[in-house]
Amino acid sequence: MSQSTVSSADGTPICYRTSGAGPGLIVLGGSLRTSEDYLPLATALSRSFTVHLMERRGRGASGPLGPGYALAREVDDLLAVQAETGARLAFGHSYGGLVILETARTSPVFERIVAYEPGVPVAPVPTAWMSPYRERLAADDPYGAFVHFIRGSGGAPAFMAKLPYWYLRFALRIGFRGPSWQRMRPLLAANVAEHEQIAAQQGELAGFAAVKAAVLVLCGSRTPGRAEYAALRDTLIDATLEILPGLNHFGPEGKTAPLVADHARAFLL
Repeated sequence: MSQSTVSSADGTPICYRTSGAGPGLIVLGGSLRTSEDYLPLATALSRSFTVHLMERRGRGASGPLGPGYALAREVDDLLAVQAETGARLAFGHSYGGLVILETARTSPVFERIVAYEPGVPVAPVPTAWMSPYRERLAADDPYGAFVHFIRGSGGAPAFMAKLPYWYLRFALRIGFRGPSWQRMRPLLAANVAEHEQIAAQQGELAGFAAVKAAVLVLCGSRTPGRAEYAALRDTLIDATLEILPGLNHFGPEGKTAPLVADHARAFLL
């Protein structure tokens, strides 16, 4: 992979890595994730596309979130990479899917988009966890902060959300120490900032009817709340929803990434 950097509208450097050959495709990841988490996906897609794997701001060689962080800054970053590469295709996971759809809503730069469980809010977004999360971060207690996120954000299995705070914190300290945690820990502050932007999008679903690109919405059969993705499909003017058996929210990562890539490829080509 070759590495390049562009300047976003506010001057923040945005890094992206390019591999493969074929139509240009930008890949944009989610919260608590770096580009490293999407290397298996990028590798699988690079057999058919020139893949530009972005490192979102606040990660790796890209610049910081910066003061006054907002979803609009992420849109500027994506537009900068799109202008530099000329890519007309995009794949977004989770928060990255929201960034791509928000970009497409106001700037018709993409012809086709794949969004795997994009972070477009349909149901009310839980926010009560954010204040204690920030308090734990300020106290240099990343595990404690992460427990508030697990218990309060609505994404954890119901049984896990019911476990006592002290028990989850202890379990995380013992069992959650590997490379994945080492990549996630520096992103904990960005995580709450990004989820605040998701919450700020509450009630804005109808605006995505302005997206002109064809969109494939993907979600895993093991992900709760799939009706939200059906609501997004019904709002977009040219969209299809596919439910992938056996996958969960993290389908575009690791061993299941090639399967997701196959579905994306069939739609994008």
